Formats: sequence, C-alpha cells, structure tokens
Amino acid sequence: MSSSFTGLRIGRLQNRLPLLSVSPQSQLLPRRFLRSPLLLRPPRQDPTNNVGKSRAIHFPSLSTSLSTQNRSSLRAVATASASSEMVKAIRVHELGGPEVLKWEDVEIGEPKEGEIRVKNKAIGVNFIDVYFCKGVYKAPTMPFTPGMEAVGEVVAVGPGLTGRKVGDIVAYAGGPMGSYAEEQILPASKVVPVPPSIGPVIAASVMLKGMTAQFLLRRCFKVENGHTILVQAAAGGVGSLLCQWANALGAIVIGTVSTKEKAAQAKDDGCHHVIIYKEEDFVSRVKEITSGNGVDVVYDSVGKDTFQGSLECLKIRGYMVSFGQSSGTPDPVPLSALAAKSLFLTRPTLMQYTISRDELLGAAGEVFASVASGVLKVRVNHTYPLCEAAKAHADLESRKTSGSVVLIP
Repeated sequence: MSSSFTGLRIGRLQNRLPLLSVSPQSQLLPRRFLRSPLLLRPPRQDPTNNVGKSRAIHFPSLSTSLSTQNRSSLRAVATASASSEMVKAIRVHELGGPEVLKWEDVEIGEPKEGEIRVKNKAIGVNFIDVYFCKGVYKAPTMPFTPGMEAVGEVVAVGPGLTGRKVGDIVAYAGGPMGSYAEEQILPASKVVPVPPSIGPVIAASVMLKGMTAQFLLRRCFKVENGHTILVQAAAGGVGSLLCQWANALGAIVIGTVSTKEKAAQAKDDGCHHVIIYKEEDFVSRVKEITSGNGVDVVYDSVGKDTFQGSLECLKIRGYMVSFGQSSGTPDPVPLSALAAKSLFLTRPTLMQYTISRDELLGAAGEVFASVASGVLKVRVNHTYPLCEAAKAHADLESRKTSGSVVLIP
C-alpha cells in the first residue's frame, strides 16, 4: 500500500462506531480521496479518545458498521492510488517537426477488463508517426504519445482475461497509438504472440512494415509470378520488404532510390532494376525497361514528388497503390487522369486490412513465417534510445536512414 495511506487507519470504539484516526501525515492523502463523501461532512471531537498525537474523530453519517459498499470503495481508492505509477514516455503537446517530441513522466495504471500492461523492449519507428506529429493525420487527443508498433513483455493482465499471461512476449502494430513509452496499456485483442525464434528488436522492426508489405502484395494487389512492379523508396523500411517478398513471388522488381549506397541495398534485396532518381528520370527509365508497356502495379510511399510520375509508369489497367506521403500530400487527381488508361487507384491503410482478429493473426503469422524461413531479411540499420526519439525522427525525415529504425527503452 502507498505511503500516502500511513496516516489512515480504520478502527472502532466499544460503541462499535467506526473511527478514522488522523495523524499529521494525513495531509498526504490523494486529492481524490479527500473529495470522498466520507470526508465532506464536518467531524465532531470524540472526548473519549484525545490522548496522544492522533486525534480520533467520529463521522455521524456512518452507520454502526461500514457497509460492504463503503469498504469496497475505500479498497478501490487505495488500490487505484497504490497501483498508479510513473513511467517515461515521449509526449507531443503541439504539432510540428522533431522538436515537438518531449521526454516526460506519465502516469500509468493497471489494466482493466480485456486489457494488458506491457513493458516495452523495442519500439518501431514509422513515417506514420511523423504524419501524426505534423498533423497530416489527426491524433485522437492532445497531448499524445506517438508510436504504432512495439514488442514487450506482459507485466499485468486485466480481470477475467484469458489467453494472455504475465511473462508473455507480445507484439502489436497499427493501433492504438502510444508505443513511444517504457510501458503501456493495450487491448489484449490487438497483440499477437512473438515466436521464440524472433528477437524483440527484429519483431518490433518488422511488425507494422511487414504486415503492410503483406497486405499490399497479397491482398491490395495480388502479385504473382511474371508481374512487373515498381517500388518507390525501395531501400526504405517497407520498400526493402516489398522488394524481397515480390522477388520471392516471381515478380520483376524495379526500385527507385536516392543514393548509390541505397542502390546497392536495393539490389541485395531483390531489385532486378534500380533507378537512382536524382541521376535519371525514373519515368523514362521504367518505360525503357518495360519496352514502353509500363508496370502492373506501383507501390508509392513518397507521395507528392513521385505521384504523377508513378501514374505515367503504369500499363493499361494498371494499379496505383499510394500508401504514404513522405514528400508531402499528392496534388488532387482528376478522374480523366485515370480514364486515359483505365487505371485503378487506391489509398489503403493497414488498420483496414487487420480489422478482425483472424485477419490480424493471419497477417502477423505470415510475416513471422517469412522471416523465419529467410524470405524476408530484416534490416535494422538504426537504433536509438527511446529518449532520443526526436533525433530518430530528424534522421528519418531527412532520408538519412535506410531499412528499419528502432527505439530501445
């Protein structure tokens, strides 16, 4: 029990009236307890017991014995106060760049029904975190803790919960937001078990990106042997996985990158053709590679800088899959731009493809199986302490990173 309650003890006199014995330490009681109806009525002095430093007081409104309800209320207040504690987390109080990420103390309680409390071991960094900080996507609250992906150990489970236990290593990705923290409360339905063969850092780096690659390749547009695809930002976290997975499926993979170093990585990840877009026009190069036919599908996470060119790279009835906007929001697209080649355009999000528990388990299971079998080689090229999340965001936004970025609490 918290030291805040050392000044509180419940007793009874011979007449069976309940007493509260209050010492000077009672000023340490939590405010929510001091607002209790039990303490709002003025007490009267008990002449039979005013010896010593403590002063015994009667509460006339109380019956001759504390009711079960009152006892439960007192226990609940004590438990809530005792179980709340402070952990460190990144907080955002105003929208902006990396400078808005602040390292602060936050209060965390115990999990309620259907929830678990997780002590994070590794936290994935994704461009969606940047979008929330900048206000491209609206956070549900302000201030807020960013982060959509983490792996950790279950340290507490809510009442009546089955299927999860203390000590389990679990991962989640996509929601709820708030993974940039030492510990967090999560709905048990949103986490998946992590196979013992996959470490926390690898799992945290591949959950969101891997499940994104899975639904893009297997469900949004089903890539098959013989398809030709274009991956913008091929050396990025999702791009790297897309190239590897598509290559394993038998597709011809074309990737764009910004530097020669990233070009070497993209080649290693299975790109058959790599275009350094700062040195040559990727639209002309794609047309050359495909003999003017274009590609079956474009996976574009860059947005404004590449969107129009990506449309031009598509073949007739091709699929434009825009799943990010690291360079900014693309300009509006008139329907006539799609009609020219009967194109398909979609702007999918992971959360819409993992709505049901079965969808979530299926996607995560396929990702972990692909990692275990060697189909996916996870590149964790950058790790930062959690308290340096602002630096991680700065490097990510300036395109200094490749592969996955992970925060370590």
